[in-house]
Formats: sequence, structure tokens, C-alpha cells
Amino acid sequence: MKTSRSRCLPGVSLAGALACAVAGAHAAEAAAPAAIDHQAELARKLANPVASLISVPLQYNYDENIGLDDKGSKSVLNVQPVIPLSLSQDWNLIIRTIVPLIDQQDVSARGESESGMGDITQSFFFSPKAPVGGWILAAGPVGYYRSATDTQLGAEKWGAGPTALALKQTGPWTVGMLTNHIESFAGDDDRAEISSTFVQPFVAYITKTKTTFSVNTESTYDWETDHWSVPVNVAVAQMLKIGPQILQLQLGARYWAESPDNGPEGWGYRMQLTLLYPK
Repeated sequence: MKTSRSRCLPGVSLAGALACAVAGAHAAEAAAPAAIDHQAELARKLANPVASLISVPLQYNYDENIGLDDKGSKSVLNVQPVIPLSLSQDWNLIIRTIVPLIDQQDVSARGESESGMGDITQSFFFSPKAPVGGWILAAGPVGYYRSATDTQLGAEKWGAGPTALALKQTGPWTVGMLTNHIESFAGDDDRAEISSTFVQPFVAYITKTKTTFSVNTESTYDWETDHWSVPVNVAVAQMLKIGPQILQLQLGARYWAESPDNGPEGWGYRMQLTLLYPK
């Protein structure tokens, strides 16, 4: 946003300088609410997974008590760029990609460690630009790509399925749910098939200082093994601006309410840095 600047030149009188300072103060006061409102709107958009906003979340997750003897630990850095595209006057396409970078210790076997990229998940949300009955809606396909650099870091399968999202934003509140279902259709015949449903209900509250408090579950049901994975996440995030870069920092903890055999147990934590590139 551009603001006008008064012509306060060297050599002006004291009265002129005072007038200049007063004019500058009024200009700053007028510009500040607009800047605050802009950041508040960005915070609201970040609470919406299909907002028309280019962002690059870098999400770090740590979990432990994993593996055959519950001694393993796993660190995952999810690089999650979100790219919105305007298809028409009424429709957007939002492409959300999750690229996991994994480091795990004593998970595949005691004394073994693996590091590298896991399998990529990419969602394509077709979303009306205007809310429908007050709800923001989106749906489309999701792809699961066999991209792991180590056989222990991925499923060795290709998969696809549908994904959908519905949310409502009222004042400082955002309430909604994201879901998808993935079925494998190709890959290593010796590896287990993928048939999983992901359900993520979420609630977020944004304060006047652009602090966001959120709670969600990122639950997955494996239809092949009839097992649930249910981590409950609680997080707080703050909108910041460093130089020209707008960003959000998030800290959170999670508790594994349910997990399959050899899955994580107890508490884990999450840290996230989101870089924003508003139009």
C-alpha cells in the first residue's frame, strides 16, 4: 500500500517542521489501521486451507515411542506450498502439496536409521470464490506419489482419490473439516495396499493481536488393517513482519489418542514457519 509523503525539506522553518511532523503523525495513524486490518485478514486466510493466498508452510513434527520395541523416534519436516490459481470469475483452483523430509531412528529396526524424502501428497481443490450459504467449500482429486528416497520412508505405492473441505468463518472463529480418501493403484506388489481415509476437523480463534489459537485432529483410518491413528493437536501462532516478509510462527503439542501397532505414543510437538506472499 502506498502512502503520500509530505515535502519536509532541509532548511524549513520551525513552524513548518512542526506542521510537517503533525501531518506525518496523522498519515501514520491513518495507515496503521489499514496495515493492521491487512494482517488480520491474512491471519483469517491462514486459518482457511483453501484461501486464495500463496504461502509456504515449513512444518516440523517430532514423535517418539515408535517401532517394534517402542524405542524409535521420527522427525518430519513437511514443506507444504499452497498455490492458488484463478480459473474464472467464480472459481479458484488451490494446489496444496506436502513434501515430507524424514529422519527416523530405531523405527524400522533397533539400531537402524533412515533419512530422506517420503511420499508426496498433492491435493487439487476446486473452490467457488464466494461462500455458499455462508460456507467456504472446496473439492477435487488428491494424488499420492511414490517418491520416497528409501524403502523404509514410503509405501512404495501410487495412489489417488477424492478430497473435500468445508469451513465457516464468523468473527474471530474458524470452524471446518478437511477430508480425503486414498486408494493405491500401482507400485510394489510386495508392499501393503493403501486404503486410508483422512479426517481433519479443526477450530481456530484469532485475537485482535493476530494470535491464532487452534485445535484439530489429523485422524487416519486404515481400511486394510482396521486401525485408527488419532493425534490431537493444540497450537498457538503469531503473525509477524520482518522487513518486507510477512510470516507466521506456530508452536504446538499433540497427544496420540490412538495409534496402530508400532505407531507413535504419548506426546509429540510441532513447530511451523509459514512464509506469506499476498498479492
